[in-house]
Amino acid sequence: MSKQIGILGCGWLGLPLAKKLIEKGYHVKGTTTSASKLEELQNEGIESFEIRLSETGIEGNVQSFLSDIETLIVNVPPKLRGKHPESFVDKMKKLLSEIKESKVPNVLFVSSTAVYGNLEGEVTEASPTQPVTESGKQLVESENLFQKEDGLNTTIIRFGGLIGPDRHPVTILSGKEQLGNGNHAINLIHLNDCIHMIQTILKEGYWGEIFNGVYPHHPKKQVYYFEEAQKRGIPAPLYSATSHTKMGKTVLSQNFLSKSHSFTTSIVS
Repeated sequence: MSKQIGILGCGWLGLPLAKKLIEKGYHVKGTTTSASKLEELQNEGIESFEIRLSETGIEGNVQSFLSDIETLIVNVPPKLRGKHPESFVDKMKKLLSEIKESKVPNVLFVSSTAVYGNLEGEVTEASPTQPVTESGKQLVESENLFQKEDGLNTTIIRFGGLIGPDRHPVTILSGKEQLGNGNHAINLIHLNDCIHMIQTILKEGYWGEIFNGVYPHHPKKQVYYFEEAQKRGIPAPLYSATSHTKMGKTVLSQNFLSKSHSFTTSIVS
């Protein structure tokens, strides 16, 4: 029987990841919060479940979803904005309780480089976490929950800004003025490389580790976004001239690259 993988959150990253893993011979279980998407997942060969996490509990047949899974990929971003923000940490505590009950051995927790906050200079997996945003703080706390759980092999992957088909920060920044930190480096990764990194971790069995997921090309924001806007024929974002000395952070994917792996898809259009 093929290895069973569970993907909690089959959205922009989770769905194409699931398709690729199925191609590689994995049996994939996937979740959605939308009943209307269940059939879409099933049509892709994903054993689909409607699961909703909240601070007070989990709706849906979560134990059936978790049963017989060798690895659970937790791909649920914190949603802390809007009228009804919920504690991401409390959701993860509820999830962890179900994972322990189902005895899933491996967890791959998808996190973000937001956990590094305003660190300066080159940042590696060994750098301290100093989150400044609420989502960054809750991600750090959630990472720690999973890493400290006895009997659970947890690997953390901290992705930079995500780009891919129909998704690029320049479309949101286009036409904006007086933006700050134009001399700071970009820290981005293409969807293809997100999937490539996750596949590599699963294949090689890299458990109990932390990986930064950022493509190793870090031009200045004002240069990169100007060029990307030009290629798309849209107004470039304009950055204000800054005189302060802060250099921003350059996130290095040191762990992945030091294991002789490489990235596959350029962040330059």
